[in-house]
Amino acid sequence: MGEGAWLVAFLIVQRLVELGLAQFNTGRLRAKGAVEFGAAHYPLIVVLHALWLLGLWALGHDRPINTFWLAVFVLLQIGRLWVIASLGTRWTTRVIVLRGAARVARGPYRWLKHPNYLIVVLEIAVVPLALGLPVFALIFSIANAALLVYRIRIENEALAWATQAARA
Repeated sequence: MGEGAWLVAFLIVQRLVELGLAQFNTGRLRAKGAVEFGAAHYPLIVVLHALWLLGLWALGHDRPINTFWLAVFVLLQIGRLWVIASLGTRWTTRVIVLRGAARVARGPYRWLKHPNYLIVVLEIAVVPLALGLPVFALIFSIANAALLVYRIRIENEALAWATQAARA
């Protein structure tokens, strides 16, 4: 297997583990009465990320890895773990909020409203760049940005609803 294959294989395993954790957390949140917002867009998120991974495998599995971009990717993974740890059992891949729950204000959420999306935006570009695929990085960055504009609006509405529900 080429260097690129190892990187993409790592990403696939990582994302599958994260999906398992997200499903577990989603079940726990729903059992507590949490509400999902924007469920109709979720399949688009899944398709975008699946196509990104498939494209990385198809185009990058036999490519060498640029060490600078790999180092940036490693830093992003530390940020990813920090985000997941900060959200704890409230971390999921869906937009799900608990009525009346206070917003998370620890970890990177002390400074940024949506740190996870910043990390995803950077990953979508950095991994293809690490594999020498700048056009791929640009195409998926544009598609991801368009989808995130919609998703962030949904998440902001969900968080506002949860906060208003807490005051009521």
